[in-house]
Amino acid sequence: MDPSMGVNSVTISVEGMTCNSCVWTIEQQIGKVNGVHHIKVSLEEKNATIIYDPKLQTPKTLQEAIDDMGFDAVIHNPDPLPVLTDTLFLTVTASLTLPWDHIQSTLLKTKGVTDIKIYPQKRTVAVTIIPSIVNANQIKELVPELSLDTGTLEKKSGACEDHSMAQAGEVVLKMKVEGMTCHSCTSTIEGKIGKLQGVQRIKVSLDNQEATIVYQPHLISVEEMKKQIEAMGFPAFVKKQPKYLKLGAIDVERLKNTPVKSSEGSQQRSPSYTNDSTATFIIDGMHCKSCVSNIESTLSALQYVSSIVVSLENRSAIVKYNASSVTPESLRKAIEAVSPGLYRVSITSEVESTSNSPSSSSLQKIPLNVVSQPLTQETVINIDGMTCNSCVQSIEGVISKKPGVKSIRVSLANSNGTVEYDPLLTSPETLRGAIEDMGFDATLSGMTPVQDKEEGKNSSKCYIQVTGMTCASCVANIERNLRREEGIYSILVALMAGKAEVRYNPAVIQPPMIAEFIRELGFGATVIENADEGDGVLELVVRGMTCASCVHKIESSLTKHRGILYCSVALATNKAHIKYDPEIIGPRDIIHTIESLGFEASLVKKDRSASHLDHKREIRQWRRSFLVSLFFCIPVMGLMIYMMVMDHHFATLHHNQNMSKEEMINLHSSMFLERQILPGLSVMNLLSFLLCVPVQFFGGWYFYIQAYKALKHKTANMDVLIVLATTIAFAYSLIILLVAMYERAKVNPITFFDTPPMLFVFIALGRWLEHIAKGKTSEALAKLISLQATEATIVTLDSDNILLSEEQVDVELVQRGDIIKVVPGGKFPVDGRVIEGHSMVDESLITGEAMPVAKKPGSTVIAGSINQNGSLLICATHVGADTTLSQIVKLVEEAQTSKAPIQQFADKLSGYFVPFIVFVSIATLLVWIVIGFLNFEIVETYFPGYNRSISRTEMIIRFAFQASITVLCIACPCSLGLATPTAVMVGTGVGAQNGILIKGGEPLEMAHKVKVVVFDKTGTITHGTPVVNQVKVLTESNRISHHKILAIVGTAESNSEHPLGTAITKYCKQELDTETLGTCIDFQVVPGCGISCKVTNIEGLLHKNNWNIEDNNIKNASLVQIDASNEQSSTSSSMIIDAQISNALNAQQYKVLIGNREWMIRNGLVINNDVNDFMTEHERKGRTAVLVAVDDELCGLIAIADTVKPEAELAIHILKSMGLEVVLMTGDNSKTARSIASQVGITKVFAEVLPSHKVAKVKQLQEEGKRVAMVGDGINDSPALAMANVGIAIGTGTDVAIEAADVVLIRNDLLDVVASIDLSRKTVKRIRINFVFALIYNLVGIPIAAGVFMPIGLVLQPWMGSAAMAASSVSVVLSSLFLKLYRKPTYESYELPARSQIGQKSPSEISVHVGIDDTSRNSPKLGLLDRIVNYSRASINSLLSDKRSLNSVVTSEPDKHSLLVGDFREDDDTAL
Repeated sequence: MDPSMGVNSVTISVEGMTCNSCVWTIEQQIGKVNGVHHIKVSLEEKNATIIYDPKLQTPKTLQEAIDDMGFDAVIHNPDPLPVLTDTLFLTVTASLTLPWDHIQSTLLKTKGVTDIKIYPQKRTVAVTIIPSIVNANQIKELVPELSLDTGTLEKKSGACEDHSMAQAGEVVLKMKVEGMTCHSCTSTIEGKIGKLQGVQRIKVSLDNQEATIVYQPHLISVEEMKKQIEAMGFPAFVKKQPKYLKLGAIDVERLKNTPVKSSEGSQQRSPSYTNDSTATFIIDGMHCKSCVSNIESTLSALQYVSSIVVSLENRSAIVKYNASSVTPESLRKAIEAVSPGLYRVSITSEVESTSNSPSSSSLQKIPLNVVSQPLTQETVINIDGMTCNSCVQSIEGVISKKPGVKSIRVSLANSNGTVEYDPLLTSPETLRGAIEDMGFDATLSGMTPVQDKEEGKNSSKCYIQVTGMTCASCVANIERNLRREEGIYSILVALMAGKAEVRYNPAVIQPPMIAEFIRELGFGATVIENADEGDGVLELVVRGMTCASCVHKIESSLTKHRGILYCSVALATNKAHIKYDPEIIGPRDIIHTIESLGFEASLVKKDRSASHLDHKREIRQWRRSFLVSLFFCIPVMGLMIYMMVMDHHFATLHHNQNMSKEEMINLHSSMFLERQILPGLSVMNLLSFLLCVPVQFFGGWYFYIQAYKALKHKTANMDVLIVLATTIAFAYSLIILLVAMYERAKVNPITFFDTPPMLFVFIALGRWLEHIAKGKTSEALAKLISLQATEATIVTLDSDNILLSEEQVDVELVQRGDIIKVVPGGKFPVDGRVIEGHSMVDESLITGEAMPVAKKPGSTVIAGSINQNGSLLICATHVGADTTLSQIVKLVEEAQTSKAPIQQFADKLSGYFVPFIVFVSIATLLVWIVIGFLNFEIVETYFPGYNRSISRTEMIIRFAFQASITVLCIACPCSLGLATPTAVMVGTGVGAQNGILIKGGEPLEMAHKVKVVVFDKTGTITHGTPVVNQVKVLTESNRISHHKILAIVGTAESNSEHPLGTAITKYCKQELDTETLGTCIDFQVVPGCGISCKVTNIEGLLHKNNWNIEDNNIKNASLVQIDASNEQSSTSSSMIIDAQISNALNAQQYKVLIGNREWMIRNGLVINNDVNDFMTEHERKGRTAVLVAVDDELCGLIAIADTVKPEAELAIHILKSMGLEVVLMTGDNSKTARSIASQVGITKVFAEVLPSHKVAKVKQLQEEGKRVAMVGDGINDSPALAMANVGIAIGTGTDVAIEAADVVLIRNDLLDVVASIDLSRKTVKRIRINFVFALIYNLVGIPIAAGVFMPIGLVLQPWMGSAAMAASSVSVVLSSLFLKLYRKPTYESYELPARSQIGQKSPSEISVHVGIDDTSRNSPKLGLLDRIVNYSRASINSLLSDKRSLNSVVTSEPDKHSLLVGDFREDDDTAL
């Protein structure tokens, strides 16, 4: 076979695939590339096998195409393999309606067709096909006007014939195989079943949990294969009845001339039939034409059968066969063996044999038309997303080529397509999937359009909570696979909400089954019971209503509408509350409906400023409450202190004896404050009353509301206690004051008006502080909400996609399915899919990805991201509360409403405390009344306020009341309430000052319990950005110096936007100590290969560095010696470094090439083995090696990698010394992971972990009873951050991660992880001290207040109780403020004690686990000699390394000179 004419196959290794979604994406994208006939991607083997046309593609271009998709593609064997082809000759049968060129274009577009030659005069077409992709029948179906020419066949090599022979009599069988979990399961089944005799091909799909088997029924039965699969431990059952691969006349012709493949040996058989016989069989069990064609195709495929005619009416088959090769009995068995194996066959007669050899005429009688013309069916597919006739044509063009499709008519107006197809070759589901794959939304209307109406009637909607989704491709994967299932009409998945909305047919499928399908795809799924949460809720202001009939008119009109579930209109408030199904109707439609009735309707304006999050209202409220109370409290306290002093003064005058009534009257009249304005009403009491009223009712208003709510729910909290104490004190004082005025008493009663203001001041202060603390964490959220666009431009398009009109509407009014125009610089108002236009979009607000993302038709866009340079039309998919942004906001809101567990403990304590205190207070009251009446002397002796001027009964009751109110006052659990919020507030404040944002009390309280700290690798332990590790000079002559290379490379890469280019430029600028580089012209970039350009004006840079170079050379020479003694390097020959700078300082132009091996080879440069070895060595360590050629000479190699953060090693050492277990978890390969772990001293590593596995691993650690802190930075870490007990996000990470985390480190510094845990321990300690303070006051104060210690002279007045309570609150606040003194330990303070203990981990100490299983791949144990080598190596390195890693084997920052020569910082596998 001439290879230039043929078809080639190449296998490319693909790294970076994580799931089946990646596989699908590559197959879709590369399959569309011109010249690619077929592609098969294997996730298990990490490779792609591509059959392609060498005239149109090369292995290199295919590799680049895969690279451009963001995967790493490597070709190990650059020599492509030839693929065998067949040539078919097709003859025009009827009058040809289609032009020849149409036939040619139709066939050439078909995958698997490589070449077409047309002979118009012979009315013949020669089609070259790849038999493994397409067969003769499929070609015939594409162009029904052509029939197979049986007379001619272009012979290819013998191998070809064998190949075709193998296809004879094959049957396709689909089996459902359950229990497969990974690709190793699929490969096991494929391997075992593929080896069975009679099985030709097998393909097992993990996604669909099914196996497609091509087998020969006369050699193996379905039951046998099923048993074999079940023996491996997978339950299997037949999904679709086997169907036969059909053969054209051409195959029959070939079968006649091919040796039989039999187990006995190869029987040669004569090309002509010598003795033909005919037999007639009666067949029972045939039902339809499909049975007929099954039997005909199977038997006609057998080489000893020359013809067969099966009649359904007569239940008979007439078979012409070669009597010398086969007996009628074996034919009977062959027919019975035809799938499904239910036919009963008997022989009726054997006809005389004929001895003629079959001529072409006898072949013409073979009723092949029966075989190739099975019954056809019609289906209607609803297609959304078509915008113009070009969409229509592209759908018709692609689908008409699909095997089994007879015709397709697509209507743009009805948004549907009618397809006539062969049910044996394809199914409506396959066709719908094919249309979806083109980027349109397709749903089945059933086999006939009649069912469409039923679908509307009997469809239900359910919501499913989906966990484990990490990116948009997971969403696509779920949507694609579920749409294929029978009974599911539509599915919409929201990634951030983790929710799928599914419309299904309840007669066919139920929600638990749907959830099971999602679980089979590898995600967690549970059905959400209260399904109405997906309904839209609309609040409208309706103007123009005058009476109840208007209300009725609106309600009845709306409820008639399909999609409106509930409607209620209130005339008094002019408001309408409407619930609707967003899939059927939207807010704009509802407003139009109301307006069409003659009313005005507008949205109730929602407050978008996130004011409900910043606690401003509460802060304002409590501040007001505090200030009101304080304003009135200060005078009350002044009066109280004045009275205390005066009382004390008079008591000393009277030598502490009780005064008589007359003395009291005299005394009161002499004091201004005790002077009576009215009888019984003194100035003091009046002032106290006037000052107390505003506090009691304005300052305390909020407490009354809260207490009422608490009592209504039969609970008692702090508010109840406060209200009780103040109200009783106030009411008691007011009553005795009124009684005194009524009795016109000469002596002023003692009132407790001073209690309420004092209480309220301290409590309002505590609440105010608490809300300020809560408000702090919400600022980030307010920023997030402000990202939301407020308006959207909705456009109307006609059938040709021409813009008819556009209008600005409020973003709340955007409906699902609306077409929205987004101009450059505009924000995306909702989540959607691009339908027209190309642009770059900045999604950094949502994803943290700094690079703008390219968007083209079919791409998804996120609300809140910013469109950069092109205008886009998008179709809204998620609106309102379903957008990604709203979901992130919701996540954070939920995170912030959670209370610290200790805080909940305080509330719970208050719940028991209040009833207990009320009980003690009432008991005190009753006990003292009883004691007073039984033994009045005790009261007389111990009651300090006693005087003889008051009646005995009043005296006892007043004394008892005073004691019980004092109990209530002192026992106020105010300080308990303050204990946590104040400490949390100060703790979070101190954290924020130190660059640690802690979201509320829970993480702060949880962090001290953490036992395991899990680190992500990229961006957390490492910088996450590429950095130049090493520059090697490869020139063998002294033509070019190291600095010259840097100047040239830096200038060349300064125009590149590639991250590697940026890293190189940054490094060159640092090395050359300059901000400006030379000039770069003719800059060209080839994605996946490299760049080429011309560089001038670099002489200035070299001149500046001239004096540095000589100094460097001396060091380089010494380094080369050390290097040679260390690594017996065979490469020193290619590394002769010279520093002579070119004296010609005239402006010279350099032609520069920078890129990978292929780029150099493509530009005609030879890479010798030494250089190749260097590159391989670097690549093995997970680095990227870039070659540099100047003026067509290879002169440098630059190694680039992600480097470890300088403080990582120290931070991990300290965490370990704090008694925590440290684990590294990464999606990267195990080599890189082990190398990084050895550098920072982590001994337990989980490598190659998918994002969903990170969650599972965290869960696994939690199930072991450990509290886990997860430190990460990317979106892929966010599920694990949310799952962990404490999620810690690095501030430079993505917004999603930051929102998922509980603690955010603003600085990109791992020592802050240590500080956050340390701060948490300190804060919790402080909270505990606060509780001690609070409880001591209560435990000591209550008995004193109740009068237990009265005999020893300890008596408390109510104001003293208030003061003691206030003092407890103040002491708690002060104790919390001590946290302000917390100082975050600095790098230096950590480093000094730790330096002596930090040691490099040798590879043997590190256990690396792949995936999330716990079976580790241990490194080989080191022998004595190896240890000595390691030790000596460490001592040499310690001489060379910088101060940060004095005795570490790995220098965390390469010193400048070591870059020129060998790289000492070898990883674990080469260090020895």
